Amino acid sequence: MPAAPYLTPEALHHFIASALAEDVGDGDHSALAAIPAEARNRAQLLVKDPGVLAGVALAELIFRQADPELALSVRLPDGSRVQPGDVAFTVEGPARSILTAERLVLNCMQRMSGIATLTARLTGLLAGTRARLLDTRKTTPNFRLCEKWAVLIGGGVNHRFGLFDEIMLKDNHVDYAGGIGPAVAATHAYLRQLGRALPIIVETRTLAEVEAALAAGGITRILLDNMPPAVLREAVALVAGRLPLEASGGITEATLAEVAATGVDYISVGALTHSAPILDLSLKAY
Repeated sequence: MPAAPYLTPEALHHFIASALAEDVGDGDHSALAAIPAEARNRAQLLVKDPGVLAGVALAELIFRQADPELALSVRLPDGSRVQPGDVAFTVEGPARSILTAERLVLNCMQRMSGIATLTARLTGLLAGTRARLLDTRKTTPNFRLCEKWAVLIGGGVNHRFGLFDEIMLKDNHVDYAGGIGPAVAATHAYLRQLGRALPIIVETRTLAEVEAALAAGGITRILLDNMPPAVLREAVALVAGRLPLEASGGITEATLAEVAATGVDYISVGALTHSAPILDLSLKAY
């Protein structure tokens, strides 16, 4: 399992419990009606699209939480490059429990594998540059844990998990505060009062705002928002390595390599989590 502060046993247990409760309610009446209580069976996870597999470790937790008697045998771990016809894992145990957990496992794995596949493809476009690929907070409510986990599996880097673990002063924060200088000064005062040390990222829209962010001091990273490649190169020259730079805003697969070539340190792409197509998978008895 990739190391990430949000992947705690408590968070994973809570996610699975709430997802099962949403789906199962007062009982899986289809399985309860049709399948004898004592029946045992097995199934295999079949890959139907090429891509990068993600969610295997989560699937094992889901099956175990649905029924401790279910046993998973992994053939292809998370991060594996897969082709149609591959078998990712087999699961064996009470037949009712396999059926009850099936849809949650597939929903998670198809979505996570799609995100990991897109992340891996875009990360490959950064070869030969210093840039690393970041996700964003443009995630599905209550599914962020899985989506950001999938980005890690695909070779990307997680941005902040939420509003609580990093401070990002975006355009509206800056405008409401009266400028970058006042926004950063107020942020430092707030953190001193709170007794906290959080990373501070400042979004900039112009080279003048980049200069203002540098002058404000005490920040962690400068975000360059919706700047064309020529301006990104100017910003890289202006900052001259004093702070990491992140390019963001409207960056697509077609423009990613050109943006990376400007010398920025990070590129954030919301499409990793909000627009990745699923990877087709199915769970079949055998």
